[in-house]
Amino acid sequence: MNKKAFLALILAILLPLTGYWLVKFYSKDAVVMPGRYFFDDVVSTSKNGKISTDTVWHKVKNMQFTNQLGKKVSLDDLHGKIIVVDFFFTSCPTICPGLARNMKRLQNSYIQNDSIVQFLSVSIDPVRDSVPRLRAFADKYNANHDSWWFVTGDKKEIYDFALKEMKASVADVGADTAFPHTENFFLLDTNRIVRGWYNGFDTIKLAKLAKDIPTIMLERDKKAPSVFRDFIPILPVIFVGIGLIILLMALLNRNKKLKPQY
Repeated sequence: MNKKAFLALILAILLPLTGYWLVKFYSKDAVVMPGRYFFDDVVSTSKNGKISTDTVWHKVKNMQFTNQLGKKVSLDDLHGKIIVVDFFFTSCPTICPGLARNMKRLQNSYIQNDSIVQFLSVSIDPVRDSVPRLRAFADKYNANHDSWWFVTGDKKEIYDFALKEMKASVADVGADTAFPHTENFFLLDTNRIVRGWYNGFDTIKLAKLAKDIPTIMLERDKKAPSVFRDFIPILPVIFVGIGLIILLMALLNRNKKLKPQY
């Protein structure tokens, strides 16, 4: 093999490999998915003699409420939607008005895509927060009644929802378990798994929440991964093969040009 052919072979191998590693390096952190925080169990399965473990993430159970329009609603009604949850009460003189204003800003940012996210403000004073009071509070902040529900219900069920399902006292260690008043917004994915909590008065956290919502929408189900994912480990071999084919074609073409013409 002459010098030119040898250099061509090296380039044919190195260029595809270099492209592969550059793509891998710069794209590995291109999209960082919000994490999952609470799990119920870890299941071990055996397949072909190999044992693998799978985490069963905590899924928030279905809850039924009455919203500000007097309509019976449930979390199951929001199938396929991302949910942003906060806890408030209409007579709150401190953090609730600020949380409502910031939730309204979030709602406004998805006004053109309100079908992907539902905002849910849950009253922790359901005895006093009647439907008319919820409606008045919602109207005060010009809420879109379709994509932002202010809800009430059974007090015990709501407190269990806040503390046991949403883990409000874990996310906010300062939260009073006797009155779960927290300034956090909670993010649930389409499977109702808690993907994060964000201080409702921290502009950086709120910006992250606004970014995490569409990011989660891009997430695929782990149980139905892309077929192309199986090819990732053998991409170097594929690229080398392409390089060798290019080199072979170049050599054949060169030999064809050097062949004497009669």
